[in-house]
Amino acid sequence: MKRLGIVVAIAAVAAAAGCTNMTPQQQGTMSGAAIGAAAGAGIAAISGGSGWTGAAIGAVAGGVAGNVKGGRAQ
Repeated sequence: MKRLGIVVAIAAVAAAAGCTNMTPQQQGTMSGAAIGAAAGAGIAAISGGSGWTGAAIGAVAGGVAGNVKGGRAQ
């Protein structure tokens, strides 16, 4: 279990470092997709649906919304 925590921490740091050279629109798209995937999976799990399907739908919807919002920030 401790090894899993270390792997997750390394992945989080690598993902954060990879986002430093992104435009606001790209950052909005990625953030929206991540938040949408988490929300979609959670809602699907609560309602008894497939978590993977909910995550996929949430990621697409969140990515589109984040792209639009990030594009307006420029």
